[in-house]
Amino acid sequence: MLAKRIIPCLDCKDGRVVKGIRFVELRDAGDPGALAEAYNRAGADELVMLDISASREGRATLMETVSRVAKRLFIPLPVGGGVRTLEDARRLLSAGADKVTVNTAAVENPGLVRELASGFGSQAIVVAIDAKRARRASLGASSTGQQPAATETSACWQVVTYGGTKPTDLDALDWAGKVASLGAGEILLTSMDTDGTQNGFDCALTGAVSGVVPIPVIASGGAGTPAHFAEVFVRGRADAALAASIFHFETHTIRSLKEFLHGQGVPVRLT
Repeated sequence: MLAKRIIPCLDCKDGRVVKGIRFVELRDAGDPGALAEAYNRAGADELVMLDISASREGRATLMETVSRVAKRLFIPLPVGGGVRTLEDARRLLSAGADKVTVNTAAVENPGLVRELASGFGSQAIVVAIDAKRARRASLGASSTGQQPAATETSACWQVVTYGGTKPTDLDALDWAGKVASLGAGEILLTSMDTDGTQNGFDCALTGAVSGVVPIPVIASGGAGTPAHFAEVFVRGRADAALAASIFHFETHTIRSLKEFLHGQGVPVRLT
């Protein structure tokens, strides 16, 4: 069985790392370069960097920050925020990113996922999906004309874009299946309902998406304790789990988390 990955996340705004609750109430969490170096030493499996205001502000990702972070790392660095074209992705990869994460632009132009995968390989393309619970009637029909399967009878999640500010009529399960078919190599799945709460991942959402796609799913939003990670790996069937607050503010260390997971029988990389 493949080792489960533990991934810290740097949500960046104006060159600083920030963290909020449900995408708002942002507070400063430190310098991205310094945090990247610390996580590299601590045993993180990857480090995700997201420029959280790039899409809302209609600009490209801050390349200088990407370059500064990449120079501190010896682990994979997926980067996202404001990626709308092949050239945007090429600049990020040239600046030191190992993978490109796309969210809003993929929803507005699904063909972009296929173009990116064709240009750089599926292994370099991560589609980020921000989702929140919604009423089934508020969403449009799926591309197949059928209701997407879910782990809960009434479960339904709505895709939200522009940094969590613009709801769409897309069902998250249907959208996940589509981006996988277009060539995405991985899905970064964030629950807006649990983001920053430290009350646990949305295992129902994660398990539902994991059940409909053949590519790895990274769970994001809600990590507060080591037990939350074990739960999302087992019940949510996640391939990786991403967190920010508990690492940035040193509630838990990556090493202690991995030792806990190893003791629970969850395969992780300890060295």
